Amino acid sequence: MKLEIRLLGPDDAEAFWKLRLQGLERDPQAFGESADEHRTQPVAALAARLKATNTENFVVGAFSDGELVGTAGFFRTPTLKRKHKGKVWGMYVADSARRQGVGRALMAKLVEHARAIDGLEEILLSVSSSQEGARGLYASLGFKAYAREHRALRVGDQFFDEDFMALRLKDPIKTRG
Repeated sequence: MKLEIRLLGPDDAEAFWKLRLQGLERDPQAFGESADEHRTQPVAALAARLKATNTENFVVGAFSDGELVGTAGFFRTPTLKRKHKGKVWGMYVADSARRQGVGRALMAKLVEHARAIDGLEEILLSVSSSQEGARGLYASLGFKAYAREHRALRVGDQFFDEDFMALRLKDPIKTRG
């Protein structure tokens, strides 16, 4: 498998829309958005979001032989008091590309881009407690769990907990309780 990891742009919107829908349908407990909600979003709106990509708000894509097989999004928290943090969202790897290092490559590229953001000190993410593979990947990259929200997501009649994890990019100057 020849893997290319790069930032997504507006020309990738349709492939991203389809892959995201696949993830929402396959692993509904892993995302805050439902497949039905996603279907209401036109591809053009997603293209506009990707066109607005900048150093603090971006989506990384993994391509295998030209086909989009994985994505991970990032945004920096915009408020002054929280600007030292950014968040990962929408991490997903297609079944056909799992267990081949795609998720690790995506997250490595995302972290590399995030490290270049002036003043960013921490990358946060949430992961469904039932997603053991994803939790293990994040931990292996240095993310540490700091909280669990019980019953964070409801899919039909079933509830799922979410673990919150953080990767500190540098030692904070001062921490107060």
